[in-house]
Amino acid sequence: MSPHAGAGAADPRYELLLKDYLHRLPQDAHDSKDAQKSLELIATAAEHSNAAIRKMERMHKLLKVYELLGGEEDIVNPTNELIKEGHILKLSAKNGTSQDRYLILFNDRLLYCVPKLRLIGQKFGVRARIDVDGMELKETSSVNVPRTFLVSGKQRSLELQARTEEEKKDWIQAIQATIQRHEQTLETFRLNCTELGKRAPTPIREKEVTLCMKCQEPFNSITKRRHHCKACGHVVCGKCSEFRARLLYDNNRANRVCVDCYTALHGVPPSPACLPSTAQRRRSILEKQASVAAENSDVKAQRSIPLIGFEVSHPEPGDRLERRNAFKISQSHLTVYFSAEGEELQRRWMEVLSRAGRGEELQARASISESLEEEAEESVLSDENT
Repeated sequence: MSPHAGAGAADPRYELLLKDYLHRLPQDAHDSKDAQKSLELIATAAEHSNAAIRKMERMHKLLKVYELLGGEEDIVNPTNELIKEGHILKLSAKNGTSQDRYLILFNDRLLYCVPKLRLIGQKFGVRARIDVDGMELKETSSVNVPRTFLVSGKQRSLELQARTEEEKKDWIQAIQATIQRHEQTLETFRLNCTELGKRAPTPIREKEVTLCMKCQEPFNSITKRRHHCKACGHVVCGKCSEFRARLLYDNNRANRVCVDCYTALHGVPPSPACLPSTAQRRRSILEKQASVAAENSDVKAQRSIPLIGFEVSHPEPGDRLERRNAFKISQSHLTVYFSAEGEELQRRWMEVLSRAGRGEELQARASISESLEEEAEESVLSDENT
């Protein structure tokens, strides 16, 4: 038996059949090792497949909320997790009247939203954001005002009222569980800090990490290379690990560490001059083109749009777009139009954006404009040689 796990990775029947086969197979059988290896490969592949499905489902939930808020809140992030969302009543502090509101609970924040009177597009606007860090929850129900509870945080306090006892119970349980999980994470970090620098960390494989574990920006082989923090072992970019700290396990020699470990080991955060600037962190891979035409470039992106789920297509006659080499990206009620300088540039942008919309991994490479210039130069050279 040769170990082929790809075909049955997502089907649990293969794993069950192999387990049954191994159970009936004599221990001294010649294919016992191959069968065991196949079972391990199928189990690993199934685990990876399920993890990828869960990740995609989580991202789709975030995209739906992103649309509800009309792109007002930057929530499409691998570290964000949607815990609970739904309608709630807000009690007015002035006259005690109840107002319809919408709550969105994430693993790190609570968004307090108000309805938008629009037929299409954005449904809610964010009125307040309350961090889970420092959040407190208290029941405030009384005979006159039943089913109420108070959420207080660093930014604001809200007295809310549920429509039913079951709804109130669900919200209280969800918020309390989120607060407890956040506190456990902080406690784990504090415990890890006591051992920080005293023993070598367990390194994380670089190829398994596509985003910096601090700033969440994607790695590439040109401007965003991978580095290991020698204290915690996280894979981070150069800007997030340009700090030095002496580590006991390495005979007190100075080592490259991330900003969090620097703060934990020194007791104080690095000075502002040492911190990576926002402009540098958000530097695009189109660096050469930006410097050539700096007078026509924005200092920062006017808007960021998560591309997963977007469709890329040519404009339709009904769009009444007169620009040449135009194309559009669209999802639900949001459509954005672009115009390229030439047909080849248009084709390449549409190809790259289509792959990004399907969630396919893109290889790091030079900018599209630069690659076109290089191909043009090569074409001229070949013409001259002939």
